Amino acid sequence: MNITILFGGSSYEHEVSIVSAITMKKVLKQSTLQFVFVDTMRDFYLIDSEKMKSKFFSSGAYKKSKKLTLKKTGFFAEGMFGSKPIETDVVLNLIHGRDGEDGKIASLLGFYSVPFISPRTEASALSFNKLYTKCLAQSVGVKTVSYEHLNCNDARKITMPYPVIIKPVRLGSSIGLSVVKSPEELDYALDVAFEFDSDVIIEPFVENVKEFNQAGCLTDRWELSIIEEPEKEGFLDFEKKYMDFSRDAQVNEADIAESIRQEIQESFKKIYDPLFKGSIIRCDFFEIDGEIYLNEINPVPGSMANYLFEDFEAMVMRLSRNLPSEENIVIDYQYIHSIQSAKGKA
Repeated sequence: MNITILFGGSSYEHEVSIVSAITMKKVLKQSTLQFVFVDTMRDFYLIDSEKMKSKFFSSGAYKKSKKLTLKKTGFFAEGMFGSKPIETDVVLNLIHGRDGEDGKIASLLGFYSVPFISPRTEASALSFNKLYTKCLAQSVGVKTVSYEHLNCNDARKITMPYPVIIKPVRLGSSIGLSVVKSPEELDYALDVAFEFDSDVIIEPFVENVKEFNQAGCLTDRWELSIIEEPEKEGFLDFEKKYMDFSRDAQVNEADIAESIRQEIQESFKKIYDPLFKGSIIRCDFFEIDGEIYLNEINPVPGSMANYLFEDFEAMVMRLSRNLPSEENIVIDYQYIHSIQSAKGKA
């Protein structure tokens, strides 16, 4: 199977995306891989597999690679004798953050009829914004923790008791995130968050909360991963998540009650179907006093959460054969012709 790994992008999570793509090279061992890098200027480059090393990108050496153009049905290399297509069966979107998770890439690939594994435009828009995610969860009957919202122009006041956690609305990988234990720490935490986003959400910080990660997709059947209980102190900061995204070996399953397992899986299904068809997502849940709450949706999880699946590559192949398709709209100009006929025009 020919798979094109699309990574990079104009995002604060650009480097995390590079780590994910390098890791995916280790994970997809049976497939033929092409790597397409999107730099911060949003130009596409075809990257040789043997050059998939972090220094190749940080040094700018990638600019010597072949530039690509995205056109109808896929990527093309332009040359003296015309366009040459980059052969692929499916594009795997590994662009984290802006560009990859906000719907831009999904819109481009959909517009050009390129088969791809990733949330579609509508799902991307809802899951990229933490406020919209809470609205989505509420609409399908999945609980979320209480929150407050602040814009950078609002008065810096909150009513929630401390400690709280401050999160930029449109960022992942714990970028700009802070735990605030007293009112004296609030201004600084907001300054940090507003460096990255114009909006933040404030949530209660619960000590020793249990967190569980569930990934999966819908092919011709439900394919749910094991449930992981990540080992962490407080929360994973950017550096820890950066390393976390490089995992390529399956982790251990959480030792939890069957009732908790079923509630997590049912909550995942409610979030996923039908909005996220065609993608592999990971949902992070909290257990607080026996209740399950959605923490966040990872629409393009680091290395696609391969470490949670027994046979990730086989699942990718099945998903590529069960992607959603747009309705074929036939335009016959009957309306325009009827108007012209009514006016006596040919």
